[in-house]
Amino acid sequence: MLSVRVAGLELEHPVMNASGVLGSSPEALERLARAGASALVTKSFTREPRAGYTTPIAVPLPHGLLNAVGLSNPGLEGLRGLVQAARGLGKPVIVSIAGSTPREFAELAAAAEEAGAAAVELNLSCPHARGRGLELGMDPATVGEIVEAVASTVRVPVLAKLGLVDRLVEAAGRALGAGARGLVLINTLRAMAIDVYAMRPVLGNRVGGLSGPAIHPVAVRAVYEVYREHGCDIVGVGGVEDWRTAAELILAGARAVQVGTAIVTRGEHVIGEIVEGLKGYLAEVGAKTIEELVGAAHRH
Repeated sequence: MLSVRVAGLELEHPVMNASGVLGSSPEALERLARAGASALVTKSFTREPRAGYTTPIAVPLPHGLLNAVGLSNPGLEGLRGLVQAARGLGKPVIVSIAGSTPREFAELAAAAEEAGAAAVELNLSCPHARGRGLELGMDPATVGEIVEAVASTVRVPVLAKLGLVDRLVEAAGRALGAGARGLVLINTLRAMAIDVYAMRPVLGNRVGGLSGPAIHPVAVRAVYEVYREHGCDIVGVGGVEDWRTAAELILAGARAVQVGTAIVTRGEHVIGEIVEGLKGYLAEVGAKTIEELVGAAHRH
């Protein structure tokens, strides 16, 4: 009932983790596999190791989570070791990569493919990494250049993760035209929290990314508009807390969803709960497969 094909990947169901959540070590990825994730998404890797930002790097908020980790990761060598270790878990491994130039993205993608990645996810939307992420994803032409560099280098599917930008639909089209097999929509939103007694921003980096329920309606709108224009394979992410929020993104046009903040706040078991809830939802609405519901909101 729930099996789905997205960007060339055959998945047993549409629910996986979001990059940055339990994706930094073989042990963490094993936890996700045991919890039933249909694919394992690594944290974002850069070419050189990055220490990340000073603490505090995360702040819980009433309707979400604010974080600025700073893309901390061990670099290329860590990427190879993690992917090779994760290959034995029986799940497709999607490697998230973050570069500053098309060439750097291509080099990282090649390393991921060589290590055994089933697909690469291009982080073109991190809201707090200077010279990377959202700064690149804001320009549709740059998005196209990066995707083309990667898609012409590797054979595995390329997913472009885009954030909330003014020209999102255009950037999505550039990514698809340059060879992306699918899109991941959206990333966290640039945000800030201020301690009213210390009278200063709470995060060490001052500005971070807001995730969780607060951004879910924004993600639904982004998926809906991009699917309406391009009809492409989309992985929806942003405030997926239960089967209902997952179903919203699917009805908007997503073929799969990623869960981030809910895993942090409730534990990885939430993946299984969402999967079971979607099974019940399909039975309730009389759908035989999840495929029938992809983009259904555009037909009603």
